[in-house]
Amino acid sequence: MGLLETIRDPRDLSRLSLTQLKRLAEEIRSFLITNVAQTGGHLGPNLGVVELTMGIHRVFDSPRDSIVFDTGHQSYVHKILTGRQDFATLRQQGGMSGYPSRAESVHDIVESSHASSSLSWADGISRARQLSGEGDRYTVVMVGDGALTGGMAWEALNNIAADQRRRVVIVVNDNGRSYAPTIGGLADYLASLRPTIDAVRTHHAYENTLGWWRDRLQEGGPAGRFAYRSLHAAKKGIKDWWTPQGLFEDLGMKYVGPIDGHDLDAVERALQKAKNYAGPVIVHAMTEKGRGYAPARAHEADQFHAVGIIDPETGAPVEPGGKESWTSVFATEIADIADERTDIVGITGAMLIPVGLHRFAERHPDRVFDVGIAEQHALTSAAGMAFGGLHPVVALYATFLNRAFDQLLMDVALHKAGVTIVLDRAGVTGPDGASHHGMWDMSMLQIVPGLHLAAPRDATRLKEELREAVAISDAPSVVRFSKGTVGSDIDAVERTSDGVDILARRPTGDSSNDVLIVSVGAMADTALDVADRLGAQGISSTVVDPRWVLPVPRSIIRIAADHRIVIVIEDGVRAGGVGSRIRQEMRAAGVDTALNEVGLPAEFLDHGSRSEVLERVGLTARQIANDVVAQVLGTKVPFARPLPGSDMPTGQVPKIQ
Repeated sequence: MGLLETIRDPRDLSRLSLTQLKRLAEEIRSFLITNVAQTGGHLGPNLGVVELTMGIHRVFDSPRDSIVFDTGHQSYVHKILTGRQDFATLRQQGGMSGYPSRAESVHDIVESSHASSSLSWADGISRARQLSGEGDRYTVVMVGDGALTGGMAWEALNNIAADQRRRVVIVVNDNGRSYAPTIGGLADYLASLRPTIDAVRTHHAYENTLGWWRDRLQEGGPAGRFAYRSLHAAKKGIKDWWTPQGLFEDLGMKYVGPIDGHDLDAVERALQKAKNYAGPVIVHAMTEKGRGYAPARAHEADQFHAVGIIDPETGAPVEPGGKESWTSVFATEIADIADERTDIVGITGAMLIPVGLHRFAERHPDRVFDVGIAEQHALTSAAGMAFGGLHPVVALYATFLNRAFDQLLMDVALHKAGVTIVLDRAGVTGPDGASHHGMWDMSMLQIVPGLHLAAPRDATRLKEELREAVAISDAPSVVRFSKGTVGSDIDAVERTSDGVDILARRPTGDSSNDVLIVSVGAMADTALDVADRLGAQGISSTVVDPRWVLPVPRSIIRIAADHRIVIVIEDGVRAGGVGSRIRQEMRAAGVDTALNEVGLPAEFLDHGSRSEVLERVGLTARQIANDVVAQVLGTKVPFARPLPGSDMPTGQVPKIQ
């Protein structure tokens, strides 16, 4: 039996020798490669934190001591060491989350996987411990160096450092990468630090002695205070020359490192020093993303940051490829647009390849800016670039737009800045779960004055609407699209004068205007399927794609007035979503046609495939069609307008299969 099979709780690590711990680290890496290859997941980051995670659990006492991961995708080893070694259902519906989950274990705390928030959590947890009389409990943060590019992390550091009594240990996992290589001044600074720290200075006796001499000298009048300032400056100058750690110590944080994050003995000694200090400490650990797995180390783009199902021997994808993704369509088109317009610039937040700006960067490297994990800064910087005569294209995951809403509202929209925001992975994204579904964007964007919002249904419309977006110079424009492969083009049978595409007309018998189905973005296939199912029940329909859902096209209102009921199908939350906005515009125009918003509930949706999540919430053609039949027959609200000369219809509702 291997050592890994004997680990059911972090305390089991305490009985192992250094030789056994090294063997266990090898077993964990082998376990990760074998299991993640079968399910997909964040492989590279977890291969890099094996020894760090083991060291944290050897030195600290979870769950009494709180352990926070930033971001949570580097928590697989933590899961293994806390008794979760069944990875067969990793990131699958009903199975293990790819991030920490309070429902899974008392050892898990922060479930959100949005970066740069961990230090604020640590600030709050440690304050609570102190106020509740439990100040001897530690809060330990493992934060990737990429997450330190986010301003929120530095806001928290400023507060943590202000109170030397709080027991906060911040382990900086410095692998030089977030997704791709970490860039910016902080990254350069971390790389400059040399592994020559004097362990003595983290001991309380050192601090107590310095404190005694400081007090005595400052009590000695002008001469004593001058002597203290001179000695302190000399000591600091020598220390900063020998180990340039001033950035952290100027904040009031003790600094330990850099250490080799794969040397178990060095890791444990550094963490023990930090623990003994019993105040805020930074432990700087140098690690390798993808450690121990040659295919990951050789993968220059992201070192297997996240993989699908792969061959564990070679790292080659097992799943069939060849289909073009939404991201790839955008990547090619924005690069082509940049060739044509020198004022177009790209901005991303540590996600150059995932959001598709890499082709633009290859052709015009001086016009694409990776600002790090700093979405707030990205939006306001974009507003400044627009003022300077450029047209910025800010590409983000849809879920991360949440973080920059104030900047979008007050810096971009208020100033009528011509900025285009491209939201990748909009709607239900699947395996990454609640914090990564891009389902909030359309509801948020409804309240931004003057904003233009496009939701393309296919590759051709994505190219078309992207070009229309960058042509808007006096307001923010947003183009959002799904994760994964883009389907076949869905051509319109007609386009109205204000740009609305009519995708289908399904008349039945004497009726042609029973149901207007408004399809938003990637829901076009579902909308057409609903129309076919309704037709089989003798209910006529018209299917339209607004293309631009903000501002609401006037032709949508006119067409709605001619139908008995309107159904809006969207893959965003229905509370305050596109359907809600269309209903308000209809009422303002005096159109009283009933409208049903069909979208996602305002809930945090657990992980699963996109189709599984949509099935779970009832966003399927079969369920939608059943509901519409009931509404047309008058047995479910909102009721469809009755046919001329008819009372409100009632009757038994057929079940559509």
